[in-house]
Amino acid sequence: MSVEFLLTSLVVVITPGTGVLYTMAAGLARGTRASLVAAVGCTLGIVPHVLAAITGVAALLHTSAVAFQTLKYLGVAYLLYLAWSTLRERGALAVARDSAPRSTRRPAAKVIASGVAVNFLNPKLTIFFLAFLPQFVSAGEPSALPRMLQLSGVFMLMTLVVFAGYGAFAAVIRTHVISRPAVLTWLRRTFASAFVALGVRLALAER
Repeated sequence: MSVEFLLTSLVVVITPGTGVLYTMAAGLARGTRASLVAAVGCTLGIVPHVLAAITGVAALLHTSAVAFQTLKYLGVAYLLYLAWSTLRERGALAVARDSAPRSTRRPAAKVIASGVAVNFLNPKLTIFFLAFLPQFVSAGEPSALPRMLQLSGVFMLMTLVVFAGYGAFAAVIRTHVISRPAVLTWLRRTFASAFVALGVRLALAER
């Protein structure tokens, strides 16, 4: 595995985006475990894009304006929904204090599902993998499919580790946030604005 692939993947993964934002919000709201669950969800959200790139579905998104626009605007709608939920204190920054009964905490499955949706509803990821993976697979290589799966697995592992790191950092400062209502309100508005900004950026994205 080339150093170029590892460095390029690290730069892509470590650059803050929707997944990082969602994972940090989970860490701030519900602690380390929730941030790790969110990181797992965001990582699993990459799987459909990898499979699309490997099977050639990504080419359809690249050539079909209707398919690309449909998935894109579903992603925009979901990001706006996350922004609205955050402001309503029912989304990623719905704080659960340690003393809250287990039944009131957000189920892990729901956190994972939201994380999957965050990355799944982003057609730019599919296009990215379509352009990214083939560059590190030699033309005519007989084991091209296993090679692409291997590279995808490494990329997903890096995503999980980096996102978990972002979430853990957010969880560390959690106690300093939830004890200050004014700071929490400011963070909710900041995260909601960031989700809206990412939605606008996705809406303006071209193939």
